[in-house]
Amino acid sequence: MSLPNSLAGQPDFGQSRVVIERVSPELDGGQFPIKAIPGDVIAVEADIFADGHDYLTAVLLYKHIADATWTELGMAPSWNDRWGASFVVEKQGRYLYTFEGWVNHPASWQHEVHLKVADGQRITSELLAGAKYIDGMLARAGGQPISIPAKGKKKTEPVEESADVRALREMAALFRDESRYDEAVSVAESDQFTFYANRYPERQYPTRYAHELGVEVDRARAGFSTWYCLFPRSASRELAGGAPVHGTFRDVEALLPRISNMGFDVLYLPPIHPIGTAHRKGKNNSVICQPGEPGVPYGIGSEEGGHDAIHAELGTVEDFKHLIAIAKNYGMEVAMDLAIQCSPDHPWAKEHPEWFKKRPDGTIQYAENPPKKYQDIYPVYFETEDWQNLWEELKRVLLVWCSWGVRIIRVDNPHTKPFVFWEWIIAEVKKEYPDMIFLSEAFTKPRVMQELAKRGFAHSYTYYTWRNTKAELEEYMTELTQGEMKHYFRPNFWPTTHDINPYSLQSGHEPQFLIRYFMAATLSSNYGIYGPSFELMEHVPFPNKEEYLNSEKYEIRHWDWDKTNKLTYLITLVNRIRHENAALQKTNNITFCAVSDDAIMAYLKVSGTNRLLIVVNTDAYQRRAGMVQVPIWQLGIGPDQPYKVRDLLTEAYYTWKGESNYVELDPYVLPMHLFKIEV
Repeated sequence: MSLPNSLAGQPDFGQSRVVIERVSPELDGGQFPIKAIPGDVIAVEADIFADGHDYLTAVLLYKHIADATWTELGMAPSWNDRWGASFVVEKQGRYLYTFEGWVNHPASWQHEVHLKVADGQRITSELLAGAKYIDGMLARAGGQPISIPAKGKKKTEPVEESADVRALREMAALFRDESRYDEAVSVAESDQFTFYANRYPERQYPTRYAHELGVEVDRARAGFSTWYCLFPRSASRELAGGAPVHGTFRDVEALLPRISNMGFDVLYLPPIHPIGTAHRKGKNNSVICQPGEPGVPYGIGSEEGGHDAIHAELGTVEDFKHLIAIAKNYGMEVAMDLAIQCSPDHPWAKEHPEWFKKRPDGTIQYAENPPKKYQDIYPVYFETEDWQNLWEELKRVLLVWCSWGVRIIRVDNPHTKPFVFWEWIIAEVKKEYPDMIFLSEAFTKPRVMQELAKRGFAHSYTYYTWRNTKAELEEYMTELTQGEMKHYFRPNFWPTTHDINPYSLQSGHEPQFLIRYFMAATLSSNYGIYGPSFELMEHVPFPNKEEYLNSEKYEIRHWDWDKTNKLTYLITLVNRIRHENAALQKTNNITFCAVSDDAIMAYLKVSGTNRLLIVVNTDAYQRRAGMVQVPIWQLGIGPDQPYKVRDLLTEAYYTWKGESNYVELDPYVLPMHLFKIEV
């Protein structure tokens, strides 16, 4: 018999009547897992239906990939054949889930009994059919049919039976006893029958969903983290002849108490490897490098080594390991930067020239992003015939970093390397180091950013840097948290980076820095800042570009690490509030509130009993006022019930009533409220 492709390999296909489709969440037909952290509730839905009018039963099946058996949960129908259920992922690793559905003949039978009895019909025959269903329940409950021993055989001792078996045996006998018809009808319509039908279900000809879907459960820091970026070579507090002294890992260690006290838990370092000298770039990306200029850390590789070596002026491998260990004492992790590119002096350029693209004259093609030219960098050529050895070498490098104690990696420009490579190498590294977290630094097309997240990146850079108005921010946050992206794309918000000095901050206007920082830290559970540059509100641009003049990428900077200001105070305070309030430790738990002023943005974030209302004036130059519509129905607050809102930034209390309440924010005083709602 020739069968449709959809039936291939399915047993009892001719008797399976249930259809399971439109499963959510399901990424690209089950090709990729969704993301979670331990303790997350995974809510799933599916359209589950069958021909005819029979009742159905549907179950969710889930398990950790290390478990031998599935856990089964009943699903509940909602509307239009949509069924739902949820489960909790309790530990790190990969979970699987799928669905089964079947026609529930006992439930359908009981429904028909209700209708016929209500119509005054006699159901003697139906009771006999019901007895057959009870026989099945009895067998599944472990009961054995009563038998009479043959003549001459010794009667065996009765087996101790459970209460369920005894009840089911009595019910089956009742349905077959016409003299007890009325009693049997009553039991047939009762909750007792329903109870046993659900406890010992008739699972006949079930349909199993075609895919086992995945949930990648990362460790908790993948869901909640606070990043601080600094260049180690600019970490020294010393000057020599008015010029900054090259910093070391020991200098970074001396900064850890300050960075930790500000509330950061990830210290991200741009590349720390030897820097090439060939075509080394000078100050402000000059193609002429003056004597003594340090070069760009992204021009990786020299005679001292490549990606598995440490720049000698920073210290040794042992010094770096010591930094990692000391950072742990402050509750911090050190994140490294993976830039898959090389200086012309990198050992790979000499040992594996086949890993680089050649010009027609046989020379290696340096990196370009027209009109920009990067003569100090060779991009790795992933279409090389020797791609397998290239992949293995990059895996080796990452495993070396892991052996140093690194468990977080920020990847530079991953969108210029093949998706399949990232899927492979992330999975390979996590086989040996399951705690690894990879951050995708991809400011590129939306589909590319989304694909990288699907392929395994735990965190992703975003367009937050360029979303400034209330309308832009609400639209973007809705896209991130309400659509399919919420299942796999973990945004990591950065107001600026060492590569990007956005036009919105180039004025150096303090309220704008406060606003951009505050929204990054409260909209997303993962965020970061470009360290001292952002704290000190550095803003002078390279002319007509979203880049910094005198960028730290091209020179060593000397920072005043003891300086504090309104922004550093706000950063420290907000980071403490983030750690004390679970509602700020998730991203997708956001509800935007209507406000009568189009520059004031308000959003509710709730986690259990922790309920926060954040209000921000996105206009950094004018005082704004308006009425905020608080969704009190969502909070269980009655329309006439007074409630308190306590501003965690100022400790000011206000008593509100009803949905509509007045706010006024002056950007020159404090352009935001962070209210905790207390009933």
